[in-house]
Amino acid sequence: MSVTALTAFGGTPARAESAPPVNTRVWTTTAQPKITPEKPSSRNKRIALGHVVQRSWNLKEFRCLDNLWTKESNWNHRARNRSSGAYGIPQALPAGKMRGAGSDWRSNPETQIRWGLAYIKGRYGRPCGAWGHFRSHNWY
Repeated sequence: MSVTALTAFGGTPARAESAPPVNTRVWTTTAQPKITPEKPSSRNKRIALGHVVQRSWNLKEFRCLDNLWTKESNWNHRARNRSSGAYGIPQALPAGKMRGAGSDWRSNPETQIRWGLAYIKGRYGRPCGAWGHFRSHNWY
């Protein structure tokens, strides 16, 4: 705001010598983060991590997702449950539900991951919600 504008609104222009001093100290800490980020070992997990980050979910949510999909399919995009017909990384039931995410749903892990994360968001809000339900009911 200009000096003229300040005066017009009843203010007084600030004087350079009355400005508070600038703090030039640098804060340091020896605290370390409790979770050390690791690059996922498999391609499918790396794809999922990228999608989790795009959704602004944190590392804890990815760990819940990792636990969930490791139990469900061990991250195998061709995993099929012989008794129920569930298929893919998220073990969609019926498997054809993933068709809405892309025509390549049978063979493309990224399509399955996109579908699975949308399903989790819609039903549980976040991966940790889905993981909590799985732990209580042995399904999600």
